[in-house]
Amino acid sequence: MRILTAAAVLTVLGAATACSTEAEMRAVDSAGSGEPSASSDGPPTPVPDGEVRTRGLVTVLDSGGGPELCLGAVAESYPPQCGGPTLEGFEWGDVGAEEAGGVTWGQYAVTGTFDGTTFTVTEATPAALYDPMGDVEAGAGGLEPACDDATTTDPDKATPEDMDATLAAASALPTYASAWLSNGTISVAVTGDAAAAEAELRKTWGGQLCVTTVERTDADLNTISQELQAALGEQLLTSGSTAPDSLDADVVFDDGSIQAWADETYGEGLVTVTSALQQVD
Repeated sequence: MRILTAAAVLTVLGAATACSTEAEMRAVDSAGSGEPSASSDGPPTPVPDGEVRTRGLVTVLDSGGGPELCLGAVAESYPPQCGGPTLEGFEWGDVGAEEAGGVTWGQYAVTGTFDGTTFTVTEATPAALYDPMGDVEAGAGGLEPACDDATTTDPDKATPEDMDATLAAASALPTYASAWLSNGTISVAVTGDAAAAEAELRKTWGGQLCVTTVERTDADLNTISQELQAALGEQLLTSGSTAPDSLDADVVFDDGSIQAWADETYGEGLVTVTSALQQVD
């Protein structure tokens, strides 16, 4: 069980993770489970037509084989470690690059063309010269409580120890899906009777509590996340859950066709696909 703050929901997936063993990355046969599985036709592999730009600053790194565009996770080592499409026409410039242990790296906003393998640079702006005002980013306010009318039933039964006991009790519920903390409220999502779940949790928690009903458990979302990893392969950068009944999937590039495939395969609204490379208008 992981306890997440208001910024993320409590799930076995963790926020934005695509790291699994080889066995885990095989598509899971969910026949008989009531959950959809990836289409046998597989997802599309779109290639941008025209120029694209990175979604804000990304790491460019050269460990000796030429610069690469790191669109996914970057290992927090020194020097850092990451990989991605090969860059052509890239120059480090006079500012922004660091070097250690034979590795050169820096943060850049990059524009150019991408053929599915190689990114040909037309413009690269180092972080020191980058103006983020033009970026449009999703808000990071985190999850709100699951209800607007959370009440306190017993102020004396709302200690940190009571909270720990309640979160443990929540995760032990047979219909448990996820839980999160926000604005002093414990929110718990279950796939069954919300009233029965709330009555059970009130045995240990007298503070503000919301219990809501969702369709999928953590295990359901984890199964679908593994299917996405197996189906999308190197197109997928990260996947994970930050809200009940939903998955986030970051891919190298999507022109809308991967999103359409995900909607058709798993149901509209379950998987939100975000493209690391954005088409230049």
